[in-house]
Amino acid sequence: MTRWDRVGRYGGYGAALALTPYLLIKVSWVVGSVLGLAPVGKGFGLAGWVLLNAVTIGMAAVGIALSLALVRPWGMRIPGWLVAFCTWTGSGFLVSVLPYAVLSTVLDAGQGGAAGGGGDDPAMPGWESALVQFGFIGTGLGLALALPAYLRRRRPDAFTGRAGGGEATAVPWAAVVAAVVGLVRLYWAVGGTAGLSNPSERDTDWHLLTGLGALWALVGAAALRMLGRKLPAPVCRRILPALVWLGSGSLFAWSAWKLPLTLFVALAHPAGTTLPEGLAVAAVLHLAAVVAGVGMLGPLVGSHRGGSTEPGAVRPHP
Repeated sequence: MTRWDRVGRYGGYGAALALTPYLLIKVSWVVGSVLGLAPVGKGFGLAGWVLLNAVTIGMAAVGIALSLALVRPWGMRIPGWLVAFCTWTGSGFLVSVLPYAVLSTVLDAGQGGAAGGGGDDPAMPGWESALVQFGFIGTGLGLALALPAYLRRRRPDAFTGRAGGGEATAVPWAAVVAAVVGLVRLYWAVGGTAGLSNPSERDTDWHLLTGLGALWALVGAAALRMLGRKLPAPVCRRILPALVWLGSGSLFAWSAWKLPLTLFVALAHPAGTTLPEGLAVAAVLHLAAVVAGVGMLGPLVGSHRGGSTEPGAVRPHP
């Protein structure tokens, strides 16, 4: 077993283990609320509360299965495109928000409170919130370690190519769209109000998440732009595809679920629910982020099929 395999094994098992407490907490909430032993979350009826947590239970179960698939032999038999998509989305959700998870946990500890890491119940006890936050951090780090090792086993040739060895090319359209999305988010994060219908709804968490989303969009766009240039340092040829992978995943994953939420708020007008962003602006921005995220993968996959391979490019297996 190579060093990469050992690191990947630790990462995969660690990610599965880190996410298990979150799964058990959610199961306890559902069982407790159905049996009348635990309160229903504020603003929810019993059916809505059970449905919401059932969805998150399913997501946690998929995350644990994915983590194990990256290190177990049976994971090599799963279609490559499915593993790649799930890992790309999971990395976009978790790896990209690791700085936020760490910072918010430190701030909450300093304030003697909890931010409700699950985001579903403001009355979540502090110990549960800590487990959830550290679970997200551990899962994100574990996936970041397990994925490269899995890709090396499945497509070893993808780690022998040279990225960034050609002449400078035109800026990919996806990089332009991602940069625009990032600049808008950065403008909001630093206090801009244009395009916001309810600026008073912004809080510290909103500013942190918006700024972090802007950072990943801009980093991913810049990395994609640089892939077509000649790069002197070999480390750059390894890091750039990873940055494109994470930046595109962050754009897609977060906006893919925020877009339906925004459309629901715009059409249903649920009582007591307001968003800082103007609904039309938010919908357009999330749609642009989803399209840019998918488009940013094109150069990675396209160059791999053309004979030049980069880390993170996975071609579907039959």
